[in-house]
Amino acid sequence: MSILTRDEIFREIAAGHIRIEPYDPATVGPASVDLHLGSEFRVFRKAREVIRVTEETNYETVTEKVHAADGLMLVPGETVLGITREQITLAPHLCGWLEGRSRFARLGLLVHVSASFMQPGIANKQCLELSNFSPMPLLVAPGLPICQFIFQRTIGEARYTGRFRNQREDNF
Repeated sequence: MSILTRDEIFREIAAGHIRIEPYDPATVGPASVDLHLGSEFRVFRKAREVIRVTEETNYETVTEKVHAADGLMLVPGETVLGITREQITLAPHLCGWLEGRSRFARLGLLVHVSASFMQPGIANKQCLELSNFSPMPLLVAPGLPICQFIFQRTIGEARYTGRFRNQREDNF
């Protein structure tokens, strides 16, 4: 399994094996593509109930969907769900990793808690678990190049068919 560099990313895009919508070639870096924050968020309800964590636990029952065209304030210690503006579609021989950007990590902003791996064959917008680990409030706004997607070739082919396939703003 190999990480794709800029030239390989462009080759896979030209071959139709990677689709990014909307796509701007300027977002392709040395070994990743920058993805931008969308305007839809899911905010945890303010409740003191205990959430029993099981395979069946549904995050939608403990969060509320919020449209924030002007941005969203994250207070220290807060976690919200966001979604990328771009939709990524991968061929069955490609997978990827979602990573934060150093400039924002240095402010205490995390873009994923533990779900950074993106399966082969996905066709969705990426869910972000945005967390503020700084001592100050952070304002995140739609359009911010919030994270980077790192592409990797697999040995063999597979296609993700799980719960979050075809994730978009309307079903996130």
